[in-house]
Amino acid sequence: MTPSTTRVMNLSHFLTQAAQRDPDGIGFVWGDDTWTWGEMEARVNAMASALRAEFGVKKGERVLVQSSNCLQMFESMFACFRVGAVWVPTNFRQTPDEVAYLAQASGAVGMICHASFPAHASTCRQASPAMRFVIAIGNADFGEDYDAIVARHRGEIVRDEPVERDDPCWFFFTSGTTGKPKAAVLTHGQMAFVVTNHLCDLMPGTGPGDASIVVAPLSHGAGVHQLVQVAHGVKTILPRSDRFDPNLIWSLVEKWRVTNLFTVPTIVKMLVEDPAVDRYDHSSLRYVIYAGAPMYREDQKRALEKLGPVLVQYFGLGEVTGNITVLSPALHTLEDGPHARIGTCGFARTGMQVEIQNGAGEPVPRGETGEICVIGPAVFAGYYNNPEANAKAFRNGWFRTGDLGHMDEQGFVYITGRASDMYISGGSNIYPREIEEKILQHPAISEVAVLGVPDPVWGEVGIAVCVPREGHSPAEAELRGWLEDKIARYKMPKRFVFWNEMPKSAYGKIAKKLIREELERRGELESAA
Repeated sequence: MTPSTTRVMNLSHFLTQAAQRDPDGIGFVWGDDTWTWGEMEARVNAMASALRAEFGVKKGERVLVQSSNCLQMFESMFACFRVGAVWVPTNFRQTPDEVAYLAQASGAVGMICHASFPAHASTCRQASPAMRFVIAIGNADFGEDYDAIVARHRGEIVRDEPVERDDPCWFFFTSGTTGKPKAAVLTHGQMAFVVTNHLCDLMPGTGPGDASIVVAPLSHGAGVHQLVQVAHGVKTILPRSDRFDPNLIWSLVEKWRVTNLFTVPTIVKMLVEDPAVDRYDHSSLRYVIYAGAPMYREDQKRALEKLGPVLVQYFGLGEVTGNITVLSPALHTLEDGPHARIGTCGFARTGMQVEIQNGAGEPVPRGETGEICVIGPAVFAGYYNNPEANAKAFRNGWFRTGDLGHMDEQGFVYITGRASDMYISGGSNIYPREIEEKILQHPAISEVAVLGVPDPVWGEVGIAVCVPREGHSPAEAELRGWLEDKIARYKMPKRFVFWNEMPKSAYGKIAKKLIREELERRGELESAA
């Protein structure tokens, strides 16, 4: 029997439901200011009305958003969804030219831009003839203020635009670590599954009595996480400062009795190693969710010692909206005993299937390394206007993550690293993560990244970039000697270099592309060969 429709709920209805259930409850906190669910619903209705009636935004058209975290940026998601438009948030730290590329690649018809980014607004307008309007968040010469537009349309009610399961709602731009960013098309039906699955697998039991703090840009994973909070009426706490401030974050955790947060392993590491962690009460935390990269074992232990059994790991790219595997608090153990699953990123999420495949797309035996591939309702609809990238990303219906790993007999997945991170030395495949885990066990090392670099004899050799802990000055010979009985000789990095800090992406992740560029700038790649 053929279904007559694939109609699904418009995602903006999550906000409507929260406002109906608890109109006077606090939905959003930004510094000292608060907004109720009812106020947010009214403001989103007003902006949706403006987008549709005043700016002529039609279903399926794209609206670019260039802004650091703020109320208006978060609201713009729901306003776009409500009129059936596609929300296209940028990484606000990108340059004007980089954002102009996103405007062109997405075919955006309009832009919502924070007043602090006039060059971005100007460059996007010049580069994109299709762009009809620019709305400013705050007082700016390049467009009318968002709040003034909201005030003008206050009281107007906008019905959710009818949407189908596969109608796009969000262009989630990849980080572009291997070339130009690509627009992953997220849809209303897909995202409804992701929201449900997050509540099921990552933070079960979360509801109106909870609070969630934002410690990452809302344009990417944190935006997905906060959409999940709205679905269950959970208030969002947003620090006023754009600067990462552990003292401020821990003070807000105590003040608002925060129960969950989402971030990346490097930020968890910085939060638990800051002295502020001992100054404030964080006993309200139930779920500290981290993704974007596996957490090194030594960092995991330190976090468990400080925070207790609250860590939740998930593995999932933007294309699968963070929805491939999960490792719950009960599976994060402090002890390294025989029952501890050290190094795993967990098992397949509810409703998802994970398989480790060889180069021909065939499943490999348990325990063998291959590419991590996935199928299920959380997989995106493909890259926008990019058939070549789609052809590479899918094989026999499976989405190819580009990550290498293996699976044990119980279905737990272990990530070895990105396929692009692996290097071949003397004919042997070398996976940097294994070496990095060992180096981090040295008490003088805080962060490390191992990269393969060209070598005339071995083809490639490893170079380890290390950041010492404060007060320590380890020597290369010391570290090499310490590692000798911990890794095979052929895996030993040829060189160790020591930096004061590690280059990181805008989302706080250690980015090997940036590290390689810095090695080149310093002339240290040549000296490694």
